[in-house]
Amino acid sequence: MKTTLTPTDLDRLTHFALRLADAAAEVTLPHFRSGLGVDHKDGIHAFDPVTAADRNAETAMRDLITRHFPDHGIYGEEHGRVDGASDLTWVLDPIDGTRSFITGVPLWGTLIGLNDGTQPVIGIMDQPYIGERFIGRPGGTELVSRHGQRVLHTSTCKHLKDALLGNTDPAMFRIEAEREAFKKLRASVRLTRYSGDSYHYCLLAAGTIDLVVETALEPYDIQALLPIIREAGGVVTDWAGGDPQWGGHAVAAATAELHAEALAILKPAVS
Repeated sequence: MKTTLTPTDLDRLTHFALRLADAAAEVTLPHFRSGLGVDHKDGIHAFDPVTAADRNAETAMRDLITRHFPDHGIYGEEHGRVDGASDLTWVLDPIDGTRSFITGVPLWGTLIGLNDGTQPVIGIMDQPYIGERFIGRPGGTELVSRHGQRVLHTSTCKHLKDALLGNTDPAMFRIEAEREAFKKLRASVRLTRYSGDSYHYCLLAAGTIDLVVETALEPYDIQALLPIIREAGGVVTDWAGGDPQWGGHAVAAATAELHAEALAILKPAVS
């Protein structure tokens, strides 16, 4: 089901999402570049790091949600999913880009999404060390930073030959068909940059990257980013052209035309 949110509701919940970002930053920032210990999660990855900062930042956000919105659900990377009496669910990734975090690279961020029961409607990506917040909600996407506040729009790029492509790590493509599709796509674009995690998607919303293509995503990796991209004018789907909110493959593009060109290369890999 879907909960219909009024403009007043959206204002109130966006403000609360920013409070969640503040709470997470209070935990994460003291650990950044501190030499904190790193654990390895069990899973498919050869090295899947997690830190006390990840766990404790999510706990801080969950505690606030439980206190102020006890009927809301919560789905977080570190502490799992708890359904609420409401259709509204907060989708949390306390540190997206933990590899960057543990190596001192400031290309990580806290992802906070609010799903209305059908799709994410509010999305925040907070990078507290740099001091940037990307905020997507019905009506637009904005960047708030020490330089001020500005509305974001994706670029006007329509063709792969002109596109700047972002990807976190090509090693994420473990299936041969995926690797070949990404290789073909990479050969078709103007420039490719790596190691961006969620930051690349936000730069797409800001108009400095035109295309982001990934796989092996979890819902908490992508849900907060969907309103940020779409409200800035971008298009994001899975590789088959469907709903990407539950993870797996994602292709985000600045324009519908660019998305269609990318999808023509990627779709056969998942057909």
